[in-house]
Amino acid sequence: MSDAVVPHGEERGASPPGWFRRALDSDLFYSFRRSRITMIAAAVTVLFFLLAIFASLLSVQNPFDPAQLQLMNSRISPLWTADGQSPFLLGTDEQGRDVFSAILYGMRISLVVGVLGVVFSGALGILLGLTAGYFGGAIDGLIMRIADVQLSFPAILIALLINGIAKSVFGNRLDEMSMLAVLVFAIGLSFWVQYARTVRGSVMVEKNKDYVAAAQLIGLPAPVIMLRHVLPNTMGPILVIATINLALAIITEATLSFLGSGMPETMPSLGTLIRIGNNYLFAGEWWIVAFPGIALAVLILSINLLGDWLRDALNPKLR
Repeated sequence: MSDAVVPHGEERGASPPGWFRRALDSDLFYSFRRSRITMIAAAVTVLFFLLAIFASLLSVQNPFDPAQLQLMNSRISPLWTADGQSPFLLGTDEQGRDVFSAILYGMRISLVVGVLGVVFSGALGILLGLTAGYFGGAIDGLIMRIADVQLSFPAILIALLINGIAKSVFGNRLDEMSMLAVLVFAIGLSFWVQYARTVRGSVMVEKNKDYVAAAQLIGLPAPVIMLRHVLPNTMGPILVIATINLALAIITEATLSFLGSGMPETMPSLGTLIRIGNNYLFAGEWWIVAFPGIALAVLILSINLLGDWLRDALNPKLR
């Protein structure tokens, strides 16, 4: 039985998978390692997602459960102050909710709305952009004119309009989960245009290349060509837009909640917590609004920094 020659410095079965080695050797990972700010932003973003995922394990109470709240514990200052009490690290609000626990659960709501809003807007925008760019003609003109009309209005106004229509139609029948779905729908319809315009431009370039002509020659249907062959070559700009739009979606949800058109107080997001705390800012209970505001600002900043890095890293002119 012969022994296989093992390269120097490697043990049999210890070499990483090929895809992992390629990822480590890629220009994208090299660019990531060179930027300390990007690495810190990525670490903070991952930390916030982990805190939201494991909120039930890290919090001292479920702020969404009224049975766990006690009014006798309301408006307790942070733990390091003279009036602080354990285990309320960041103090409590007017309902006796632990602010730290409320931030963890509120961050979960904000991230869920943001991620689902980006997924919905991306899917809608990519589908319309592929259709407009590939077929052209009247279909392209109709979709792009709708996009132009929507671009003339701020995204927050469109989200407010959709939110108001949903409330006027369903009224008091909207519970917490229904309100979350309305927010996702409103945010998704507010941000699909960027995806559609970007994908349309890329498709108009790609559809004239030889591989598309070859696919058409062998009789592949248009949906297969668009999704299997054209779409993968447009993923770079889509990833950049999705990263930046995640921050915009979270801000939009926070703005709607701050204006009273978002998540209710029984299931607050970060925007709802800021709105609640703002009522007590001048009463001396600064921590009720300060800590949710800081959490939201740090989350948005880290995601934006990742989006800026990804935009530069995927731009061949800047390599």
